[in-house]
Amino acid sequence: MRSALLRGLGASLSIAVGYVPVAISFGLAAVYADISPYMAVLISALVYAGAAQFVLISLVAGGGAAFSVVGVVLLMNLRHLFYGPAILSRLDGSTRKLPLVALAAGLTDEVFATSVGKLREQPAHEREHWYAGLQLGAYASWVAGTAVGAWFGRDWLSNSAVVTQTLGFVLPALFLALLLEVRTLVRPSVLVGAALVSLLALTVLPGYAAILAGMGAGVLMALRS
Repeated sequence: MRSALLRGLGASLSIAVGYVPVAISFGLAAVYADISPYMAVLISALVYAGAAQFVLISLVAGGGAAFSVVGVVLLMNLRHLFYGPAILSRLDGSTRKLPLVALAAGLTDEVFATSVGKLREQPAHEREHWYAGLQLGAYASWVAGTAVGAWFGRDWLSNSAVVTQTLGFVLPALFLALLLEVRTLVRPSVLVGAALVSLLALTVLPGYAAILAGMGAGVLMALRS
């Protein structure tokens, strides 16, 4: 099983290449929002939610209520409810040794995509350990990247005016990239409706509440279609 775990770790390198720069950006963004380096790393270690972490620190820095912060993060990650069963169907249940909580803890978009493509290539009795290695490598790269950005971030911000000015665009740029990815999967009317509701809500509600309103409108429009 050790060889399967190591192969999974090796497969996670392609994920780590993409994770580390974004994780460093998150560490920098956390410092920019006056969050301590220790807290930034703790967020990555416990939440481990990619784009949702950028939203989390934005809402916290903006004074968002705790229930709103938790609600937004949960809504952004509801898709994982569909990832889990798809991965579980590819594992050999008769030889499973790890608890479901451990198998689910490291499930991300990138881990899911890699697993769907490569799990069936592994021997059935080794898939669980291969998958655990894949998760472990991806998780370690995210937390390590966050630590680099968080602990060295203050020096980078103080020594580079360009980094300071650019960092304010990290979150908008990230969400623009996410929007470009999903625009082919969602009807344009849903995206436009969610955007309009968010803009209207901003006139009477704080930013975190406007985000919730826009997300709720998007979900309702998608369900009605």
